[in-house]
Amino acid sequence: MTTETDVTAKAGVGVSASYTDAMKTAAALRFEAEINVTIRKNYSDDYAGLNADVKHIISEIVSSQIAKEAIAYDMSGYTNLREAENKINMLDVSVKINKSLLIDKERQRFINGA
Repeated sequence: MTTETDVTAKAGVGVSASYTDAMKTAAALRFEAEINVTIRKNYSDDYAGLNADVKHIISEIVSSQIAKEAIAYDMSGYTNLREAENKINMLDVSVKINKSLLIDKERQRFINGA
């Protein structure tokens, strides 16, 4: 539901190479499941039928969550701890905003009709 490019761009150049592709894939599956349970809709199974806007929202959530985990995994590559924490905080805000778009009942009616 997201791309390696999105995750890498969000995590930044300081992200540790020790956070492997396998770890990113496992994280993606966890975060996709979290979205499905939170929203009470299985977007994973319905993904192909979703419109581009909804796919983008889901990709934003998943890539931001993975990037947060990648940053937290090893913060030593960043200029300082504050830089890493600021990235995590900004990504957390993005996750909250985008999840709220999927949770809101009025928006769900729009999404389902789109």
